[in-house]
Parts: sequence; C-alpha cells; structure tokens
Amino acid sequence: MSNDTKQSQEVMAKRTAKNSVFLDLFQNKSYLLKLYKTLHPEDTATTEDALTDVTIENVLTDNLYNDLGFIVNNKLMILIEAQATWTMNILVRVLLYLAQSYHEYFQRTSQNYYKSRKVTMPKPELYVIFTGDKGRKPDRISLSKEFFEGADIDIEVKATVIYESDTDDIINQYIIFCKVFNEQTGRHGMTRKAVTETIRICKDRNVLREYLAQREKEVVTIMMSLFDEEQIMKSFIRSERHDADRETAERMIKDGEMSLEKIARYIPSLSMEELKEIEAEVMPLA
Repeated sequence: MSNDTKQSQEVMAKRTAKNSVFLDLFQNKSYLLKLYKTLHPEDTATTEDALTDVTIENVLTDNLYNDLGFIVNNKLMILIEAQATWTMNILVRVLLYLAQSYHEYFQRTSQNYYKSRKVTMPKPELYVIFTGDKGRKPDRISLSKEFFEGADIDIEVKATVIYESDTDDIINQYIIFCKVFNEQTGRHGMTRKAVTETIRICKDRNVLREYLAQREKEVVTIMMSLFDEEQIMKSFIRSERHDADRETAERMIKDGEMSLEKIARYIPSLSMEELKEIEAEVMPLA
C-alpha cells in the first residue's frame, strides 16, 4: 500500500470517527439530495450523481464542526449548523467557511487566481440551520447589518436561517431530532439512556426513521463520543478555573492581610487543606 493511499485511509477513518449526526446523515447522497430538493423544490431533474460533497475536511484538529458543503448545478451550497445557543458570530463562521471552500475549489479545478484569465466560480447559497427556538430571530442575517450597522462595506455575507416548521422535510426532521435529544438529556443527563430514548422517540414519530433504523449503532457511538468530548471540555474548564483560584489564593496569602478562613470564604472552590498546602509552599518564598 502506498503512503498516499494509507494517509487517505487514515484521514477518512478520522473523519468518520469524528462525525456528528449532522454530517453522518448528509454524507449519504440520498439524504443530501432530499436536503437539496427541500431548498430547491422546483428542481425535479437533479439526481444524486449531480451532487459533489465539498465539506471541508477537519483533519488538523479534533473539534466537531457541523458545517456542510456541496456543489450542484454550478451552485456552492453551504449549510452551517447553529446549536440551541444563538449568536451572530455564526456569520463569521459562514464567511471563513466560504473563503476556504472557494480556495479548495480552485485547487481541485486547477484554476490559478494569480493569472490574468478570469476564474470560474459556483454561485454561493448560504444557510444556517438553527436547532433552537426561533422566537424573534430573523429569517435572513447579514454581516454588514449585524457588525457594521448596515454600512456599505467592501465585503458582504448574507445567509438564510432555517428554523423548525410544520413541514416533513429532511431538514425539519433533523431539527426535531436535535430538540428531542435536548429534551432527553434534560431528563436523563448525558447518558446512553438519553441517546437511546432519543432514537426510540424519533423512530416512533417517523423522524429520520429510515436513517436511525439503518445506522442506530453508529448514531449511538457518535452521540456518546460527543458526551465524552463535552466532559473533557468541562474538566478542562474546571481545571483552568481551579488553577486561577490557586494563583489568587497565593497572592492573598503572600499579602498576609487575610486569614486562611477568610480567604476560604472568598474562594470557596479551595478547601482549607488546599489553602494550608499553598501557604506552606509560598510562605518560605515570601
């Protein structure tokens, strides 16, 4: 086996292992075609063969990005998933993803944008899928409006935001799946039961039923790995906060203006035992 083949297989294995349900679902071309037809119901002629997946490979980092890109009929379709917490920073993600997508497109098509010959580009269509509640959020968002008070700036990014609706299309089913999952984690915590209950409820409601029936084991694995990553991140944050609290306690002990008992009231994350250890460490250096 050549080094290139081996490296390609390793990249694909990593990508598969790190997939989210969003990417796992729409890497299947039959579901990707359903997604496209949801956005373009007027197009009845396009088939799976016309779809080219250009989702950016997240090879250099282990983070999960629910960003999807594909080309069809000279259109570059980019869909960015926003989780239940809404932020207009999603437009920055869209901008950077679009730029990287075009960069990779020019490489794949052997086009040199430093030469005089004008390059050809697929027309961009940008979407944000929001899995939380719509509330008073807009249907269209724009970089100039949100970040530059509507000024006529030299670069603009606009995106259509897709929320839960009363339709039965593949995008809406995915949004409902996410909401059921959030409900179940609220009841059962970050547990396997929350995952299996989500799958059971969605199958009963005919939400992504075919996909979940075919890939139930993979979906469980994907979602359980998300729990692992979330717990690792929470542990990292706790560790960083604990380190910061220790540094604060060190300074307070060195100042000598407060007793350990009083410091413990200001920094409840540190026990008296820990404060005594810190005191033993820093006082000889004071």
